[in-house]
Amino acid sequence: MNSTVEVRTEDAFDSAAVHAWLCGKVEGLGDEPPQVRQFPGGASNLTYLLTYPDRELILRRPPAGHKAASAHDMRREYRVQHALAPVFPYVPRMVAFGDDPAVLGGDFYVMEKLDGLILRGDLPDGMTLTAEQARELSGRVVDRLVDLHAVDVERAGLTDLGKGTGYVERQIRGWSQRYVAARTDDVGDFAEVRTWLADNQPAEVKICLIHNDYRLDNLVLDGPRTLNITGVLDWELATLGDPLMELGSMLAYWVQADDDDAMHASRRQPTHLPGMFTREEFVARYAEKTGLDIGDWRFYEVYGLFRLAAVLQQLYRRYRDGATRNPAFKDFWQFVGYLDRRCRAIIAKGRP
Repeated sequence: MNSTVEVRTEDAFDSAAVHAWLCGKVEGLGDEPPQVRQFPGGASNLTYLLTYPDRELILRRPPAGHKAASAHDMRREYRVQHALAPVFPYVPRMVAFGDDPAVLGGDFYVMEKLDGLILRGDLPDGMTLTAEQARELSGRVVDRLVDLHAVDVERAGLTDLGKGTGYVERQIRGWSQRYVAARTDDVGDFAEVRTWLADNQPAEVKICLIHNDYRLDNLVLDGPRTLNITGVLDWELATLGDPLMELGSMLAYWVQADDDDAMHASRRQPTHLPGMFTREEFVARYAEKTGLDIGDWRFYEVYGLFRLAAVLQQLYRRYRDGATRNPAFKDFWQFVGYLDRRCRAIIAKGRP
């Protein structure tokens, strides 16, 4: 129940070459290449649906054009999900990893399709949520994040996934550098925000496995009535880090009912519906479930919004430079400016 579209010209690939490669990994695919459709959601790695007569598979690959040196690591994304399956059973089953440039020009991987429902900006036609259902779903989103942050990384064999201690400092420094590198002449420099984040870093509460792009629209639900979370998608940014940093970045996407018009214009999840948690309620439940001391939430909130601004600016820069023609990116610069103002307003709340 996640719609696909015709493959964009710039994102097309040779389906016959992929089919020939897959036949060496998977039995019973037949002689004909699959029908290929593209998932329009997401703004980083590209995701395709490969439809065969008796099965559906998902292919993930990086976009063409400029990308950060550490981004779009298909081998890493494949490895994380493969390793997590025994300890966190909310990942798709991995089928095969490919690094032969003759097939797609770069690394990619194929996984089984998780059947279910993914909620985007608005509910699917015919679906409704009562306030009670919305509240229950909100709680499940929190609880699954708590489960993720409790994963035994040693048992999963992922102790080398990140650098661990020093995560907060690395994130502030890294996102600041990425924003500056991607800045265009139609956005501000975020100087006040970057300086405040650098000067107000809290101590890390702990180091654990984090998804780093945990959002409602990266979760697979078993159906429109039961609303159980059966899968977590898009693991390209997973690492070992501070869970409160993840909470802050996640809630940058959580638009609530009383947010202003600019925030609502950016909404990509139905988190505004009656009964959905507010961001404050989300943080409170997370703190209750984990026992972690949240401290000054402003830091994590500002970090999340600044990180989102840097992500959007990188995508907008790719559009400005002609590396992509995806029209979804063309107006991102306007929201980047709004996020700068919002961050500074949050910072100002703590002043006498």
